[in-house]
Amino acid sequence: MSVTTAPPAGAAPGAPAATVDTHCPYCALQCGMGLRPGADGAAGGVEVVERTAFDVNRGALCGKGRTAPALLSSRVRLTGPLVRRRPGGPLEPAGWDEALDRVAAGLSAVRAAHGPDAVGVFGGGGLTNEKAYALGKFARLVLGTSQIDYNGRFCMSSAAAAQGRAFGLDRGLPFPLADVARTGCVILVGSNLAETMPPALRYLTELRERGGRLIVVDPRRTRTAEHADLHLAPRPGTDLALALGLLHLVVAEGRVDTGFVAARTTGWPEARAAAMAHWPELVERITGVPVPALREAVAMFCDAQSSMVLTARGPEQQSKGTDTVGAWINLCLATGRAGRPLSGYGCLTGQGNGQGGREHGQKADQLPGYRRLDDPAARAHVARVWGVDPEVLPGPGRSAYELLDALGGDVRALLLTGSNPVVSAPRAAHVEERLRSLDFLAVCDVVLSETAALADVVLPVAQWAEETGTTTNLEGRVLLRRKAVDAPPGVRTDLEVLHALAARLGWEKGFPTDPEEVFAELRRASAGGPADYSGITYRRIAEEDGVFWPCPEVPAVDEADDPAGDYSPAPHPGTPRLFLDRFATDDGRARFVPVTHRPAAEEPDADHPLLLTTGRVLAQYQSGAQTRRVAELNDAAPGPFVELHPRLARRLGVAEGDPVAVVSRRGRAVAPARITPGIRPDTVFMPFHWPGPGRANTLTNPALDPVSRMPEFKVCAVRVEAVGDGTVVSGVAGEEPPG
Repeated sequence: MSVTTAPPAGAAPGAPAATVDTHCPYCALQCGMGLRPGADGAAGGVEVVERTAFDVNRGALCGKGRTAPALLSSRVRLTGPLVRRRPGGPLEPAGWDEALDRVAAGLSAVRAAHGPDAVGVFGGGGLTNEKAYALGKFARLVLGTSQIDYNGRFCMSSAAAAQGRAFGLDRGLPFPLADVARTGCVILVGSNLAETMPPALRYLTELRERGGRLIVVDPRRTRTAEHADLHLAPRPGTDLALALGLLHLVVAEGRVDTGFVAARTTGWPEARAAAMAHWPELVERITGVPVPALREAVAMFCDAQSSMVLTARGPEQQSKGTDTVGAWINLCLATGRAGRPLSGYGCLTGQGNGQGGREHGQKADQLPGYRRLDDPAARAHVARVWGVDPEVLPGPGRSAYELLDALGGDVRALLLTGSNPVVSAPRAAHVEERLRSLDFLAVCDVVLSETAALADVVLPVAQWAEETGTTTNLEGRVLLRRKAVDAPPGVRTDLEVLHALAARLGWEKGFPTDPEEVFAELRRASAGGPADYSGITYRRIAEEDGVFWPCPEVPAVDEADDPAGDYSPAPHPGTPRLFLDRFATDDGRARFVPVTHRPAAEEPDADHPLLLTTGRVLAQYQSGAQTRRVAELNDAAPGPFVELHPRLARRLGVAEGDPVAVVSRRGRAVAPARITPGIRPDTVFMPFHWPGPGRANTLTNPALDPVSRMPEFKVCAVRVEAVGDGTVVSGVAGEEPPG
């Protein structure tokens, strides 16, 4: 699919149809794009055009964004409801009334028999703010259940928890992405953004062109690491020790910004003592990163006038992810690289609305506006907006994996939308078994995903180009996705589905189908909260190309103070940069949190001597439910693979492309070998986009971080076996055999 440039304003009659400004449906960059409906021969009847004025991507798009309209085609997506009319029978086409009646009856029957908490709701980080808000309201009011969470828990929950502890507020980046190109040094930890969000790579390129330095921390020499001035390749699961070792050197070399620490932080003595227990030689033994490289990293970071640390899923998807991110934040605070221009800690959010999706109520412990569900004042505020007594609102529920693990037990029915946990959840075979054990499963999706295929009822819902709504990108910038084309006749929006289900369950009002009306209520619910959207409107977003939260509504002037009506207060401008004056804690100071390295939840042993880490590839996205239906993307990345170091491959006796089995304590996955010197000899890598025999998440460990409840996707113990000729040869770590 080609990407063309939109025609100039005032084009002559006969020019292509008007272009609709919108945003890509995939990652958290939310790249700007234009859609020209009605283009002859274009996929889905829509042509993608460049939108150079949007400054995040300046018109650049990756292959996923360019081909996104292919999913609008009726050939690859759901176009009508499906129901399973008998246990074990097939999914069959149905009308909307039958499908909705079955969902309402299924949820009601379980609720009546087992109580409201026997009904669960599982959402997604790709839902718009409006849909996430409505889903959380539906769960807590209509169903009365506490059992709601979403797949964003698997995204940046550890970073969110660490930022909350340190800064009092969590937003992916506390500064615009453009600041990354203007700082002096970036430490990029566990991110391969050259493949996961390619248009963002230009910020690192511009950084180096301006004389800045880039340090990449990753056990693999990825496409991103190829751009680094310094690549540190720690053993998976040891990022916490690495960060503590760098902080130890900062102290030992006298590089602490004592003025900043004294004026703007608390807790330094305890954090300092914890770091000093991680001396360089010990950190080298734990991580495999040589001491000279540690010293070089500290010099690069501290010699620059400004610096940043950016983390992604690598350090976050660990059973100690919150502490690991906290250690990197401590490094920023100790060196005065936080709360200052062009400096700070930031998280590269993954999913398209991973940020906004958790701010407004589909997370187990939060109400709209980032309000805590266990805060009486927060409950009272949201209850007033919803017109109910605060006592009606249930308390916090289970986190995402814990909710999935409870299916078929305490939780006997599930409404799921915007997620595919059969592929994306850790210990996926177990999660699939739990889904199959439910009394009732209803799934809302664009395509018949692996999870939807298990459902009793599947409801086809509209997607990004077929509806209007807001998302919040990794910078905290609230954006407007605009409707460009109509959905097929048999498809409804998620808001329409929730409205219809609520009506069937006794709530005739309170669930509007107009997204702008839902957003207006969201604004009121978020007012005064940490993520305050009350000053943001659709009109402002359109005029300003996005508005950064927090953005409170500025009160109107009282008539008594301005009887002539001459004064109109300016709206709040939004907050592109957080923490420059104070942090969001009670006393305005950032909090050091003392942390200590500890092993991964599962370390190698004689039976499982290697470490597995997982991630994404350029042409696929998340569980692949959508991208695997796009021919161009499948041609580029047709299936799973196992990345091996040449030494391990020789030990196994396998060549490039030979099938190998990766075995953990939870299961076995088989995929072709991909041999590269760019991975540690003690580590193997698998992408997680595919179901079936090569499903990487069959292997992964659901051990949870005690604070964020993030599963340990990024490290587990495995063995690798050659299976090509029917024999089994296990690969183990260690020295090469003689000869």
